[in-house]
Amino acid sequence: MTLPDFDSGDLKAFDEPAELLKALAHPIRLCIVRGLIRKQKCNVSYMQECLGLPQSTVSQHLQKLRGAGIVSAERNGLEVYYVIADPRIAAIVNVLFGEEECES
Repeated sequence: MTLPDFDSGDLKAFDEPAELLKALAHPIRLCIVRGLIRKQKCNVSYMQECLGLPQSTVSQHLQKLRGAGIVSAERNGLEVYYVIADPRIAAIVNVLFGEEECES
């Protein structure tokens, strides 16, 4: 019996994907990301209303997601809208919720 081939060469290659997964590993952040995937872009006030959480809590979670490069902010006048910045995230979250698109 042979063991699977593990790439033990450069473990640094696993740092960035692991950080993305760590940032997603919170129910509120996962909910925010899933909502952004569905809605395309959204501001903090709308997220706060939908989640029923204080603005400061939503902002803290968005900051964590921004820091990981998962979401980015777009300013439109006085409003700041958040969008998914990394298309890999949409694929990961869609698979987690069984919503992956079928290839034709």
